[in-house]
Amino acid sequence: MAIFFTEEEVSELLPMADALAAVEGAFRLLGEKKAVNRPRSRVRLDKLVLHVMSAGSDALGYAGLKCYTTGPSGARFYFLLFDSSGGEILSMMAADRLGQIRTGAATGVATRYLAPTAATRVGVYGSGWQARTQIEALAVSRDVSQLMVWSRSPERREAFCEEMSKLLGLSVSPASRPEEVAAESEILVTVTNSKEPVLFGAWLVPGHHVNAVGANALGRREIDELAVTRADVIAADSVEQAKIECGELAAVVDAGKLSWESVRELSDVVVSGITRKPGAITLFESQGIAIEDVAVAKVVYERGRERGRGKRLDV
Repeated sequence: MAIFFTEEEVSELLPMADALAAVEGAFRLLGEKKAVNRPRSRVRLDKLVLHVMSAGSDALGYAGLKCYTTGPSGARFYFLLFDSSGGEILSMMAADRLGQIRTGAATGVATRYLAPTAATRVGVYGSGWQARTQIEALAVSRDVSQLMVWSRSPERREAFCEEMSKLLGLSVSPASRPEEVAAESEILVTVTNSKEPVLFGAWLVPGHHVNAVGANALGRREIDELAVTRADVIAADSVEQAKIECGELAAVVDAGKLSWESVRELSDVVVSGITRKPGAITLFESQGIAIEDVAVAKVVYERGRERGRGKRLDV
């Protein structure tokens, strides 16, 4: 009998520290060839887009898929979890919060492996739904000493900083200009819905680490070409998926200024590490991949079953 978990139950059962550990473990399994991940595919209709992504691992004991729709009425997210040995469906869960948490966790993992060890000053571009868990994850993965946020709306920016300050017990400050964020931070995150760059390579200095999170379509770019070409190390959660939907890298490859062979898999970095030269600029391109969802869904399902949470479904 499968168990259904609501968004509220997913939030309760998946604290960020556990999500970060699960996602890091998933990337390690992927790097060790003990997990299989398939890129997102999209079915485009007149008014609706259906998105489907799947992954699995015998080492985790699970396989799963996330499917979601986007259209005039918004987005709806669901995840299906299966036993990897017998194929039984074990759980169905609402997956908007699941995706938000695992996306932040992936940034936390990437920052742990790519950013300078002593880097503690964080700057974020964006103050929306996904920005919250980006900050939460960085606060888990690093001993953050400073947090600064810029977004287009001053009112939303200030309200967001006040909210996050209360949530994390840290001082989160609004920036008056976007370039101020880069100047005052060592770890940068772009997590907006902008189609045009919000972070420019001219603002980067030696030692910067950039997490580019918000753009997952070929027609969207949160960072400009110079930000990509100045990076000494570029890693993606999935190079295969980046080729399909990472406009920030694809445009530079098409211009002949980058090769896909030079882009590292984050899973390989987790397993093998990197040689980080002093002053190197590093870049993580996050598209969001299904093995992350499987890993955190495992946490929700097993913890929820232990605590008697969720609704039993006769399937």
